[in-house]
Amino acid sequence: MFKHVEAYPGDPILTLNENFGADPRPHKINLSIGVYLNEAGKMPAMGAVLRAESALAADLGTRPYLPMEGNAAYRAAVRELTFGGAVPADRVAIAQTLGGSGALKVGADFIARYFPKAGVWVSDPTWDNHYSIFAGAGLPVQKYRYYDAATGHVDFPGMLAALEALPAGDVVLLHACCHNPTGADLDELQWRELAALVKRRGLLPFFDMAYQGFGKGVDEDAFAIRHFAAEGIPLFAATSFSKNFSLYGERCGSLSVVCADAREAGNVLGQLKATIRRNYSSPPTHGARIIARVLDDAALRAEWRAELEGMRTRVADMRAGLYEALRERRPDGDFGYLVKQTGMFSFTGLTPAEVERLREESAVYLVGSGRLCLAALTRRTIAPTADAMARVLGRR
Repeated sequence: MFKHVEAYPGDPILTLNENFGADPRPHKINLSIGVYLNEAGKMPAMGAVLRAESALAADLGTRPYLPMEGNAAYRAAVRELTFGGAVPADRVAIAQTLGGSGALKVGADFIARYFPKAGVWVSDPTWDNHYSIFAGAGLPVQKYRYYDAATGHVDFPGMLAALEALPAGDVVLLHACCHNPTGADLDELQWRELAALVKRRGLLPFFDMAYQGFGKGVDEDAFAIRHFAAEGIPLFAATSFSKNFSLYGERCGSLSVVCADAREAGNVLGQLKATIRRNYSSPPTHGARIIARVLDDAALRAEWRAELEGMRTRVADMRAGLYEALRERRPDGDFGYLVKQTGMFSFTGLTPAEVERLREESAVYLVGSGRLCLAALTRRTIAPTADAMARVLGRR
């Protein structure tokens, strides 16, 4: 019956992480998968999260199914965290989802049903799963110009020219902050110019915000979404709380849709619920209760923001440390991209062959595209990472 089913080659990032786990070399360094590690090289448990979880554990009660759209307190907290006061609450349809990937999936299915002729445009490059999710929903996925390898930053004129030529009604996937995989973000003036173009051309923006708080700060990283919403632009926003709450395995995300009025928002929420019902019926309870508890309690929220700021600062320190270490080893090289980019990732410009050489010769693991996760770097691993990269670059 199943002889025609081909073998799964594996996800390029998750399979790489499995290979790292099986690598017996004691000096191995994993800079591939996008997770935050502390200076000890461990995934931290945030104090505010632990306190909220302890309080909930004292009064667990029963655990019934959540509504299709999820925990009401969580959804209200997500609305405030994502939008601030940029748009009236009754104009935003919000559903709790299975992580940021679940938000993208629900949004893709919704678009496939209600905008079946729309094309989806993603940045070149983007997170690989963007292609899989939107194409899996039956939508044509194409690329728009984004990254300039020569400058190590955004080709903003090229991006504007590409989007200017798109048909009205097409969907444009935008990274709200901490672009994955490049770490190259727009500044506020560029976001404002892009919003004007999107509004004038009648495009439908779909924001992916998986790293809020790791770029410039919690509110600063939400600027693009809030500005587009304040400008009256209908939009989708997929958010994830895996990284900024260190709750990876709880799969806490949300999908928000900004609409023209409360009636539209009610209809959209109803159809998001129908989409969720066809996928997984309803989301899990535990992680959403923790996040709602943290964000609804002033003291816990302040503690969480302070902890997250410390994480953001540590990543910035690792970025600066690797930059200086590479400059020392290769004074002839141009490593300016490291200080131009922001967030958890940097796009090193290493070729797949060079990335393989790093892995085979030095046990330093990067994604094949050359993406490096700075959030997994530590003071102890900066030097061996820079040594390995310098050796590889020396063979060019």
